Amino acid sequence: MEVLRDVAECPVPVAGSVVTIGAYDGVHLGHRAVIDEVKSRASALGLPTAVVTFDRHPAAVVRPESAPKLLTDLEQKLELLAEAGVDYTLVIHFDEARSHESAEDFINEVLVGCLSARAIIVGHDFHFGYKRRGNVPLLQDLGAELGFDVTGIRLLADEPGGEPVSSTRIRNLLAAGSVGEAAALLGRPHQVRGVVARGDARGRELGFPTANVAVPNEIALPADGVYAGWYYRSDGIRRPTALSLGWRPTFYEHAGMSLLEAFLLDFDGDLYDEEAKVEFVAHLRPQVKFESVQELIDQTTRDVATTRRVLGAADAR
Repeated sequence: MEVLRDVAECPVPVAGSVVTIGAYDGVHLGHRAVIDEVKSRASALGLPTAVVTFDRHPAAVVRPESAPKLLTDLEQKLELLAEAGVDYTLVIHFDEARSHESAEDFINEVLVGCLSARAIIVGHDFHFGYKRRGNVPLLQDLGAELGFDVTGIRLLADEPGGEPVSSTRIRNLLAAGSVGEAAALLGRPHQVRGVVARGDARGRELGFPTANVAVPNEIALPADGVYAGWYYRSDGIRRPTALSLGWRPTFYEHAGMSLLEAFLLDFDGDLYDEEAKVEFVAHLRPQVKFESVQELIDQTTRDVATTRRVLGAADAR
């Protein structure tokens, strides 16, 4: 997949392209259904496929006080779009000026001027442009003049007559700790990324040394609790991991923020300052304030055993 980051230098496909547009946060099963339709149409027309997305969620600029947490950062989003088989992804820098751009100008500059769109496929309720005035009927009207056709498709539901798969729905599931249900809609476990930071070494004192993964604030995390999951180092190998996300109430009455701690099973090594990828597979229990450190150690021992069972990880010791 070729990533395009500058509309002014966009290589216009000579024959045109089949395009879809959106935040594509999470690149979940609903998004993949749209991309599959784009690929099918492009194959029939003998044209390349293109996704137009943004370097940040538009709401972060338009209404920052209520902008949603992200299911994927830009790097992961691009990786997932490449895995989906997209030919081009155009990443639009979304700032205050872009937020005031009319839908008509966006169509002429990006869809026609940059990608020479011959077909556009979006969700039936898609909106874009200043004050969200652009929609499928507007695209269809301008398409008749500018030489592209438009299809607005119904969003994928996970069951007949069910609720559509959406980024908002997945965020709500994560907020409830329902990481298994979220994974079913994402098509994979929810993954977060961050750098391993130095902490207070509390886990090492308890016999469970953990990697403290500093996840950027704009990324969506599940509800506080204990989870079974996977940890990926830069070598690409995934390691079974017991995850604790929360304020560590046994030790701190008022913590400033939730901390993501990863205890890698059967691993002994230095993880500080490395880039980590963490996947949430199953919720094991909520955060609990224990009456003693020994109670915490006993429960953590049980959590590790449950993690092994959930992940099918044999005890290597």
